[in-house]
Amino acid sequence: MGQGTAERVVPVPPVILLHRRHRIDGDRIFQGLAITAGLLILAIAAVFVVALFIPALPAIRAFGLGFLTSREWNPVSLRFGALPFLYGTLVTSLVAMVIAFPIGIGAALFLADDARLRFIRVPLSFAIELLAGIPSVVIGLWGLFILVPLMRTSVEPFLNHTVGFLPIFQGSFSGSSFLTAGVVLAIMVLPILIALSRDVIRAVPRSLREASLALGATKAETTWSVILPYARAGITGAVLLSLGRALGETIAVTMVIGNRPEINGSLFAQGYTLPSVLANEFTEAVGKLYQGALFELGLVLVLITIAVNVLARLLVWRFKGGRESTTV
Repeated sequence: MGQGTAERVVPVPPVILLHRRHRIDGDRIFQGLAITAGLLILAIAAVFVVALFIPALPAIRAFGLGFLTSREWNPVSLRFGALPFLYGTLVTSLVAMVIAFPIGIGAALFLADDARLRFIRVPLSFAIELLAGIPSVVIGLWGLFILVPLMRTSVEPFLNHTVGFLPIFQGSFSGSSFLTAGVVLAIMVLPILIALSRDVIRAVPRSLREASLALGATKAETTWSVILPYARAGITGAVLLSLGRALGETIAVTMVIGNRPEINGSLFAQGYTLPSVLANEFTEAVGKLYQGALFELGLVLVLITIAVNVLARLLVWRFKGGRESTTV
């Protein structure tokens, strides 16, 4: 009859138990600090929106939803409408994206290529980073003294002469216009669009490129039929994030758009944007209703920017397959 052998339990030294306990406590503390930091960011964003909403209440009560559809902006008669500013913001941002998109995607494809011409890609990458660091007021000064005269004497007359049959290219030439503001915004959003699109394109698996080339496709066909469709959602997210940057730009646009609260179908016309009217009129706003209208404009701008950035995040998240994006 065999005798059972009891399993020997080796006691854990108290020092090791104490070390494990301290490590677990440290992990919990770190996790708590990280969660607190994340919640603090959400709280700051919520406070920011509330801080705009409360001063905007007089205008919200006085005008309701008609504030968004009215064209009149008259501080003397205390009648305020946001439609000209919404129109100007959307038009200049869309013009900027139409100009920046082909340039940005082309540059991103070039920078994401791991083949030849490295001696060009390095200074180009440096130039893009340098462009991203230029203050907006400097770009605005360049636009005011260089771009506005150029648009007035050369670009706008040329567009009117060649494609003037389109309503958007008709009218007088002042240089300060929706088109000029769109060009300035395109220059400002290009670094963001190029950097994000480059990272998304680099994330395309090399096996897909090699398989396409092995099947006889040219490099251009591979780019058009394989790389761009695979990176479509991520590129769309980059475009929307760039659009959010364009929507909120203030100083540079204020200096070149003309600052007239009008709705005009021509890109040669002068206009106004939400950030521009806030920068120009807040110092002279008198009375709660006038200030409330400006606060409501700020609230509308923040909500539009939040919606655009949330949509961009969702698209980039989808591109990453549900994982957190490290690109943006």
